[in-house]
Amino acid sequence: MFDTELEFFIANQDDLVQRFGGTVLVIRGREVVGAYRSPMEAYLAAQERFPPGTYMLQPCQPGPAAYTVTVNSSARA
Repeated sequence: MFDTELEFFIANQDDLVQRFGGTVLVIRGREVVGAYRSPMEAYLAAQERFPPGTYMLQPCQPGPAAYTVTVNSSARA
């Protein structure tokens, strides 16, 4: 769904962290269209400007933890 945006972030992560580190980015396609202090601020600003599903919110932090999610479950079948 956001393959282009995620690929853009990963390919440019070092530069983006240097420029926008510690913020939450709004990315559309291969472009940063905003950098905000919190996810809520980023979301509210993006929803005012763009239709839902046309942008990605991305924490601007170094390393794979910025774009990787690990899910654990203690449920057993």
